[in-house]
Amino acid sequence: MKVGVVGCGMVGSAAAYALVMRGAASEVVLVDLNHRMAEAQAQDIRHATPFAYPVKVRAGGYDDLENAAAVILAAGANQKPGESRMELLGRNADVFAQIIPRVLGAAPGTILLVATNPVDVMTQVATRLSGLAPGRVIGSGTVLDTARFRGLLAWHLGLSSKSVHGYVLGEHGDSEVLCWSSSIAGSVRVEDLAEQMGRPLDDAAKAHIDEQVRRAAYHIIEGKGATWYGIGGGLMRICQAIANDEHAVLTLSVVNDSIEGIPHVAASLPRIIGRGGILGTIMPDLADAEHAALKRSAQVLKQAAEEIGY
Repeated sequence: MKVGVVGCGMVGSAAAYALVMRGAASEVVLVDLNHRMAEAQAQDIRHATPFAYPVKVRAGGYDDLENAAAVILAAGANQKPGESRMELLGRNADVFAQIIPRVLGAAPGTILLVATNPVDVMTQVATRLSGLAPGRVIGSGTVLDTARFRGLLAWHLGLSSKSVHGYVLGEHGDSEVLCWSSSIAGSVRVEDLAEQMGRPLDDAAKAHIDEQVRRAAYHIIEGKGATWYGIGGGLMRICQAIANDEHAVLTLSVVNDSIEGIPHVAASLPRIIGRGGILGTIMPDLADAEHAALKRSAQVLKQAAEEIGY
C-alpha cells in the first residue's frame, strides 16, 4: 500500500519511520514545503530499510501522491509549551486550506489521516474542505490516549498492556473521557481484578492514571518541545489496519451526525477500520457520569469548530 505523508517534521517523519520498521506500507512518499528536509528525512529513513522491510521511501511533490491509498496530514505548527491544542486552530486551519485540494488533485480516491492538532477540530475542517465522506477523513483522535490508558492500567496491575482493554473517548485533549466502567483485563473489570491481585484501584490511583493520560502531552512538551514517537506509532497502526483490511477497533475521530445529542461533531469513539476507511462505530457501555463527560467533550469540540466557521 502506498502512503503519503504531508508535513515531514517530527510527527510526519516518525510516522514514516514506523511504517518502514513494521512494514505497514510498500511505498512512502514524503511531501513538505521544505523539499530539502523531505529529501533528507526520506534518505535517513531509507537507510533503515535493510534492518526492517524493503519499503520504497522517497521525497516528492503533490503529484507523487497519485494512487496513494492513505495520506497522513501532519503539516502545521507545533504546540508551544503552555499552549492548548485549541489555540493552534487558526494557524492550522489555514494550512489545511492550502494542502487538501492539492492532495486530492493527485489522489482523489485516498483516505485522509489527520494528525495535526487540535486533531478533532482539524478532522472536521478537513472533512469540510475535502468534501469526502466522513469515513474517509480520519483523525488519529484518542488512539494514543487509549494506548497510554491501557499501558498505565497494565503497569498498575502488573500485566501486559496487550491484555488490558479500555478506551479514551471524546476530545484528544483536556476534556477526554477515560472509560473506567467498561475497562477489562482477562474478561474481568479492572477494578475487580485489581482487588483480586491486591492492587486496588482506589480514588488516588485512578486520579494518578487520569492525570498521566490527560496531561501526558504537556509533560512531554515541557521536556522536549513536542511529541512524536507515540503518535507516529499510532498513525502506523491506522495505516496497517487499512492496508490489511483488518476491521480492527481503534479509537479514532470522524465527524458524527450526533454524539450524546451534540450534532455534526468530530470526536473519538471506538471505530471499525479497514480498507475502505471507517466501516462502523461501536458505543461502549458507559456509566451515567461518563455519558455526561462525553457530552461535555463533544460540546467543547463543537464550540471550537463553530468559532472558526466549521
